[in-house]
Amino acid sequence: MTKKVSTVSLIPTHVINVGASNAFPTGRGYPLIELQRACKAIHVPAGDAVRLKKGTEVELVQSMGLSFTVRVRGNLFRIAGDDADALGKAIPQLSFPKANDENFEEGKVNEAYIWEVLRHCYDPEIQLNIVDLGLIYSVNIIQRKTGQQVVHIDMTLTAPACGMGPVLVDEVKHQVALVPHVDAVHVNLVFDPPWDRSKLSEAGKLQLGLI
Repeated sequence: MTKKVSTVSLIPTHVINVGASNAFPTGRGYPLIELQRACKAIHVPAGDAVRLKKGTEVELVQSMGLSFTVRVRGNLFRIAGDDADALGKAIPQLSFPKANDENFEEGKVNEAYIWEVLRHCYDPEIQLNIVDLGLIYSVNIIQRKTGQQVVHIDMTLTAPACGMGPVLVDEVKHQVALVPHVDAVHVNLVFDPPWDRSKLSEAGKLQLGLI
């Protein structure tokens, strides 16, 4: 059976309003879904790989990013976007329309695209994107003498011992590498300064009910 594919259009961050109004349902609980096939998942926050059986009932807690967060009998699990069909969902894919931006240079990496991609990467435990969560400390685009364009990202975790660290780093590498003209991605996991709530964006604080 052919998998369905949906497209997430990315345009510069000052234009797009990221997210969907129905991604975090209001009212009583989250949508209850029966898995249409067995699929791999990551136990949050331990980071252990598990296999969820076909027919397992899951609550869909987060569906705005490039992966999904589900809850099974009180436990959170991250399901990769490639396994979206197990949830009866379309596989999220990124597209990059030509930016209508005077700072956009043909053949060059558009930094706005990088930040937009990062806003589609979600912390599976807090269910907030890693930019508004304050996990991204810096993004630098380096032009090598060979002509290669390399993206260097410094990011952190909400806790140094978080088992989801390698999962988040791998997702950032994979997704940023899809940005046009990016030849390589290096992610440096740093803990100085340590993360705290002050690093949340205003949008993040609002979404988490802190303001």
